[in-house]
Amino acid sequence: MSERDAFRRDALTGDDLTLAYDGRTVVHGAHLALRPGAVVALVGPNGSGKSTLLRTLARLHTPTAGSVTLSDRDSDSDHDGIDALALRPKDFARQVTLLTQSRPTPGGVRVREVVAYGRHPYRGRFGGGDPDGHEHVERAMRLTGVHAMADRPVDELSGGELQRVWLATCLAQDTRVVLLDEPTTYLDLRYQVETLDTIRDLADEHDVAVGVVLHDLDQAAAVADHIVLLHAGRVRAAGTPAEVLTAELLTDVYGLRIDVTVDGSGRVHTRPVGRHSDRFLPTT
Repeated sequence: MSERDAFRRDALTGDDLTLAYDGRTVVHGAHLALRPGAVVALVGPNGSGKSTLLRTLARLHTPTAGSVTLSDRDSDSDHDGIDALALRPKDFARQVTLLTQSRPTPGGVRVREVVAYGRHPYRGRFGGGDPDGHEHVERAMRLTGVHAMADRPVDELSGGELQRVWLATCLAQDTRVVLLDEPTTYLDLRYQVETLDTIRDLADEHDVAVGVVLHDLDQAAAVADHIVLLHAGRVRAAGTPAEVLTAELLTDVYGLRIDVTVDGSGRVHTRPVGRHSDRFLPTT
């Protein structure tokens, strides 16, 4: 990290967040900060609170306690921030977007029209006032590989194709914070890799702050600058992939032996060890 990056303010911060459903606390005092130009991956077992935490940053879940702060990009002060929960929906949507795990499939609508939904924060009451909208829609479709299917009805698409369309819709929103909840779900290997590449491009080339929930630990290690490991609603560890993805910690959190290796480039690789894992080892 450069000296300049070390002093950059977080774009979106959730501080000391306590989250509950039906009176039952599911996340306890969590902290999560997203910084421009960096990818933060949330990992952990099912039910650990990853998606709930991400949805809270997107204002889809109201915290029982704690705060969500959006930095003031027009201020030079390190202490200035905006209460994200108090912003008007359209103002918030111009700065933060979320790709959820599932969305209803609209009928009788073509791909280009769905991607154009991402421009809603910039339009006036009667749909006008967005002169750059077409350019952003076209760019989002190119980035996600759906441009060739722009005129196809979305209700004829496969699950993987539809996932890429919804990702394009988020990118068309052109926000400085992008939240992604399991974006590689339903995707084949090629598009999993391309989606991870797009996530890195958003951070590296467009200075976007990215928060992403991933189940695949190796994908998290490959794409993230910073990893937050959750377990039973609490942050168990946070730091670089090498700091967080250790055999001891992962084995404890997942309740399964997980071996960890680091290759010559410093990349972390994980291997869950089941009762029949030896059957899959290469022979010499």
